[in-house]
Amino acid sequence: MSVDLHTPLSVRVSVITRQTDEISSFELTPLTDVALPPFTAGAHIDVATGLHGVRQYSLCNAPSERQRYVLGVKRENPGRGGSRWLHEQVKAGDVLQISAPRNNFALTADATAHLLLAGGIGLTPMLAMARALWQDGKDFLLCCFARSPDHLAFAAQLREAPWRDRIRYHFDNAGIDDVQARIDLTALLAAATPGTHLYMCGPQGFMDAVRAAASAWPEEQVHLEYFSAAAVLHEDGDRPFEVSIASSGQVFTVGSSDSIAQVLLDNGIDILTSCEQGVCGTCVTPYLEGLPEHRDYCLSKKERDSKVALCCARSRTGRLVLDL
Repeated sequence: MSVDLHTPLSVRVSVITRQTDEISSFELTPLTDVALPPFTAGAHIDVATGLHGVRQYSLCNAPSERQRYVLGVKRENPGRGGSRWLHEQVKAGDVLQISAPRNNFALTADATAHLLLAGGIGLTPMLAMARALWQDGKDFLLCCFARSPDHLAFAAQLREAPWRDRIRYHFDNAGIDDVQARIDLTALLAAATPGTHLYMCGPQGFMDAVRAAASAWPEEQVHLEYFSAAAVLHEDGDRPFEVSIASSGQVFTVGSSDSIAQVLLDNGIDILTSCEQGVCGTCVTPYLEGLPEHRDYCLSKKERDSKVALCCARSRTGRLVLDL
């Protein structure tokens, strides 16, 4: 299967480590002595997963490391097959095709402090963030939420980290009196000092709970990344609309069950796509006219004033003019 990874790179799977019953880490190293492309904390790479297409996984090792990438992958049995393929088919020594790192979830340089909230497998980008913040001497707190200690990935690394005193844990199975294993979200967010930036990553329910608890926070101080999202479904009321390419004046019709991205690709317009769920931000494009109906999970309220995710957005107006 030929997969467009935009910046293809071959790497070897050097080590696979079972972290929990559901999560394994994969250490990827270059095939030659040439260093891997640099990355910043919060970045992810695309991985070609056989017949299951391209999937995105966050890098969890320190950004200062140039001879390896480390991924944490949870096996999602009801998912689209990519994580099952990695868990069942990939062995140490195998060669994978990946993209260069991209970052839609970067740390804010001028924050006075950083509050990192990780739910389940959402811990992976937070590990890279914590490592980078520690190396830079920044103020941070990492809060890890998991169903139980047995479901906590990278537990040994967390216990041995030089910044282990900056970690708090919340386990769903903890008793109500076990205060060392429970976190009150409302109290935690209320205690944050001015200038603190909040970062969250995890499953849908966790993200919804944190966003609700942080509803009073300034939008520019809240950063989030979804690892997956509910399938982008076309609604019964969806109607056809037109998309126009500003540079050429070309106009195409997007049917009620089409996506803008697929229509453009079918007509030879060169755009980049990846997750097709409105999560990764690969297909985000500026628009000049029209009123989009946003159905993504990656754009902030401010970004939605000028950008649109082509894989899932619709249009409330008859025509949407893209800055392409």
